[in-house]
Amino acid sequence: MEVRQGMNSEYAKTLDTAGLRKAFLVEKVFEPDTLALTYSHIDRIIVGGAFAQTRAVEVPSAIGKSIGVSYLLERRELGAINIGGDGWVEADGKRFVVRNEEAIYVGKGTQSLTFGSDDPARPAKFYLNCAPAHATYPTRTITLAEASPQTLGDPATSNHRTIYKFIVPEVLPTCQLSMGMTRLEPGSLWNTMPCHTHERRMEVYFYFNVADDAAVFHMLGEPQQTRHILVHNEQAVISPSWSIHSGVGTRAYAFVWGMVGENQAFSDMDHLAVRDLR
Repeated sequence: MEVRQGMNSEYAKTLDTAGLRKAFLVEKVFEPDTLALTYSHIDRIIVGGAFAQTRAVEVPSAIGKSIGVSYLLERRELGAINIGGDGWVEADGKRFVVRNEEAIYVGKGTQSLTFGSDDPARPAKFYLNCAPAHATYPTRTITLAEASPQTLGDPATSNHRTIYKFIVPEVLPTCQLSMGMTRLEPGSLWNTMPCHTHERRMEVYFYFNVADDAAVFHMLGEPQQTRHILVHNEQAVISPSWSIHSGVGTRAYAFVWGMVGENQAFSDMDHLAVRDLR
């Protein structure tokens, strides 16, 4: 598990392209038949992927020991969204079906966790976020139909999109973790524009369905000190609470967002006018 230190806004202003990518970009989210994880000291979120290509992927006990506990979810909760073929998650011996573009929430105290695929020809890819937790809530799956949808934006501003809120209070209880998926409508390339910050929460954006010859320019930094990171398919960007988080693609794409922090109020945002950005 890779470990990333925290980053303050004053130091971030001094970074060049390589420095920004090293601090905020997670380039390898999926490795075949492996659990690949990145631990960020920003609100202690763990970001990663379980790619069950030819065999099931089990969360090893050593992961827990590396963060000072007996097993990963001894004091944590986990959310995962499957962006690959149909698959399953086994939590403490109970198997849950998780199909393409479906999610699972796994509650604190779950000791054994395994990710698998139904068909090796179309392997499942579980993108996951894991956060500290203080209480135990039931493990359950969330289908796309059960997610709370919200359509925003307009074709005229190239940001017409639907947000599917999988792991949010109106769908199921969690300690602090929120997760969802945003899908842009044909012809729209901007996400989260006009943009915002939320001082109460950090966020991670995971981009997928990005064509091989395409990219997303992810915007970050303080509103008057904006920077960008060029993101390719199945890469993630860690966004501190002081940073904007927005992006524009050269072609259509989708992304998963995950948040942890002080509250779970989706509308608790400090909105920014485009004319005020620098």
